[in-house]
Amino acid sequence: MIETVGVAVAGRSMAMRMARPEGFAGPRPALLVLHHKHGLDVFTDSCLTRLAEAGYAAAAPDLYHRTEAASYDDKMASLRDADILADAAAAVAYLKADAAVRQDGIAVFGHCMGGRMSFMLAGALPDFAAAVVFYSGSMFKAWGKAGSDSPTPFDRLKTIACPVAGFFGNDDKNPSPADVDRFDAELTAHGVRHVFHRYDGAAHAFQSFQTPALYRPAQSDDAWAKAMAWLAAELRP
Repeated sequence: MIETVGVAVAGRSMAMRMARPEGFAGPRPALLVLHHKHGLDVFTDSCLTRLAEAGYAAAAPDLYHRTEAASYDDKMASLRDADILADAAAAVAYLKADAAVRQDGIAVFGHCMGGRMSFMLAGALPDFAAAVVFYSGSMFKAWGKAGSDSPTPFDRLKTIACPVAGFFGNDDKNPSPADVDRFDAELTAHGVRHVFHRYDGAAHAFQSFQTPALYRPAQSDDAWAKAMAWLAAELRP
């Protein structure tokens, strides 16, 4: 069952969707789930439910809570990395205050722009025991004011202190296979333990069952199974 809670951040209440395993008793590891472009939708709820079924507390903050924009293009364009960092820090603090959450077992998890954010947060915050990234686009540009010299998500790869699992489609354009090679080389150069899985016949959003033209069930199922096995080894739910 999924519930919505309020998390205090920046003088306002940010909605966060949460799912817990049946008969939840702690302390258990938790996943901070960073939503894709379409926000806290059926796909995000599906991820929360599946993670709870695998034994994790799972929480997805509404990263669009600062904007009143109607379209998802405009909502996404309104995002700023500094705000995302503040929202994630508040969400992690909420999880850590829950006695049923294992404080040393919080991982970050995201698809598409949520994958971008997962890389960024893993490099910016010290709280994570693992990071799971699905087809993280827009890695080479900071989201902020024009002319911002803030570090990009790619810049933050060097400061990641937790292991990373990444899942990418070989037909994707953002990130392209060459981009994924750069992620791999950067993580390797800085001693960040990681494993990448790349899928032929898959482009961006290959796990998005809402988008039949992109959804690839076989690759999606394989990626989910590998992600769950990897998380189980790292977090021990």
